[in-house]
Amino acid sequence: MACLKTCFEGRRTKSGLAAFGWIKKVAILDGITMGGGAGISIPGLFRVATDRTVFATPETLIGFHVDAGASFHLSHLPGYWGTMLAGSGSGEYLALTGEKLNGPEMIACGLATHYAPSAKLPLIEEGLRKLVTDDPSVIEASLEQNGSLIVPNNNGILKRIEILDKCFSCGTVEEIIDALETETARTQDPWCSSTLKRLKEASPLSLKVCLRSIRDGRFQTLDQCLVREYRMSVQGISGQISNDFVEGVRARMVEKDYAPKWNPPSLEQVSSDMVDQYFSPISELEPELELPTTDREAFI
Repeated sequence: MACLKTCFEGRRTKSGLAAFGWIKKVAILDGITMGGGAGISIPGLFRVATDRTVFATPETLIGFHVDAGASFHLSHLPGYWGTMLAGSGSGEYLALTGEKLNGPEMIACGLATHYAPSAKLPLIEEGLRKLVTDDPSVIEASLEQNGSLIVPNNNGILKRIEILDKCFSCGTVEEIIDALETETARTQDPWCSSTLKRLKEASPLSLKVCLRSIRDGRFQTLDQCLVREYRMSVQGISGQISNDFVEGVRARMVEKDYAPKWNPPSLEQVSSDMVDQYFSPISELEPELELPTTDREAFI
């Protein structure tokens, strides 16, 4: 618990403020962009994806929940990718499945603002070093001058936006799975069956917690999401609700047998009370997260 607190406390420093987008910056996403790495990058005004970028929120596969602001960012994806439009479920899709996105896909869904091949990053960085102002319009002009236009491959997830939205906009995890099973039988699309497989590999409790977290995040500020996610993290690692996080880390990161024994083992056995407990105030011995809102404007 002390380590978790230290992690969040570090975000209160000046460097932490910069990392979480409270000071203007350019994030270069040249490689794996997950977890805390994504958390300190996505709030930035400018996010440069490359041909080496791999973004994902795979927490449900280790019995955890999306954090570091992900419940805000995923639930506010623009256009047909996100949940800002009625009936769209891409935020839910990314959070529940932990599926990976590449650089062009990040551009398409709005998680990245610019694209450049990795080989051109020295030009990007040199252009930024020469700037004598932090004016966003000047920064953007420099990025556009040295960046590249990219057209996402239409053979991946972009080709299945309609099915994705239809399935992941359902009200519950059980209904999402039922919808995917129906589409699998109807279309014989390997994407549907592989998505079903990923959902069935994830912690049932984490799936329900993440779905609620994403949908709560749609109506909360980033600050509110961060405070709530910290509370959820404390509850999740306490072991008082379930030991799924410990079991997930064991199965995927330590012993790597990829055979976690989830508790509860099925969606039907996950009670509403268990999910509610994740969102409940933490004990008096563990104070709530306090963000440094006096040092900057609150995020909306």
